[in-house]
Amino acid sequence: MKKVVTFGELMLRLAPEGYLRFLQSEKYQATFGGAEANVAVSLANYGLDACFVSKLPDHEIGQSAINSLRKFGVDTSKVVRGGDRVGVYYCEKGASQRPSKVIYDRANSSIATAKPEDFNWAEIFDGVCWFHFTGITPALSDSVAEITLQALKEAKKRNITVSCDLNFRKKLWSKEKAGKVMGELCHYVDYCIANEEDAKDVFGIEADNTDIYSGKLNRDGYISVAKKLTDRFGFKGVAITLRESLSANDNNWSGMLYTDGSAVFSKKYAMHIVDRVGGGDSFGGGLIYSLINGYDAQKAIEFAIAASCLKHSVEGDYNMVSIKEVETLAGGDASGRVQR
Repeated sequence: MKKVVTFGELMLRLAPEGYLRFLQSEKYQATFGGAEANVAVSLANYGLDACFVSKLPDHEIGQSAINSLRKFGVDTSKVVRGGDRVGVYYCEKGASQRPSKVIYDRANSSIATAKPEDFNWAEIFDGVCWFHFTGITPALSDSVAEITLQALKEAKKRNITVSCDLNFRKKLWSKEKAGKVMGELCHYVDYCIANEEDAKDVFGIEADNTDIYSGKLNRDGYISVAKKLTDRFGFKGVAITLRESLSANDNNWSGMLYTDGSAVFSKKYAMHIVDRVGGGDSFGGGLIYSLINGYDAQKAIEFAIAASCLKHSVEGDYNMVSIKEVETLAGGDASGRVQR
């Protein structure tokens, strides 16, 4: 079985019921999530040996976070225990023209205060074929950025394929610092994943004639972005999700994969959104699964975007869908008819 390692922060997610606003809600639903953990859950659901690496406190909330991954078959044996707190994020779901909101309470979390000596990457990477991280992880602290760099150097020594979702978060660091840190880390990356904003925010590379707020996207502009990223970092592939936001509830959703000097685009889905948090992570999980299994570029992007489309219909961070469900949608059955 192919083994994949993901590295990042697992957080407690607190959300009002339904579409209530923070100021309305008298109780919050508690679940767990985080970019790299979300990818690990997707891969475990697809039958891969997925291992999530992080640091969590050695108390009941830390254990609850770990248990949330274990029940989906994610290997948590390399999670380091220690530190004082689990990071928290509050999520208010948007509706119609009101956007979703996220508030972080993650300063000084266990992983943010982790030290390089906490992780033995030579041991963690034993038997591993793929390593995945996102731009969120090195943004947590200078120490975690150093840990990420150590992991990447060890991965390259072992010829492990590396993927990175740029995932720029302006609430965690500035564009200038993101560009500097990610500019170093991306030289170790094989496959880069981004959305319509990340390449611009992190590296100043922008698609021409595109307005993400009006929903106007220019395919040629994204091919140019992927080519510029590839020329700068030597990526084997660049995958970009293309979101046309009609409202908080309704988006058009498609993707592009650029490899070997050419680009392929997926079909476009008109989505009515239940929960969009984790949508990009489910795309990453689908792409990693596809590439590990040798799918050609067109089949890989179709699987990845279909997996992500389905995630937008699932509450919570984790994408709880099967290979069969993804393949059915990717194959053209978007009817939503009852399966009997």
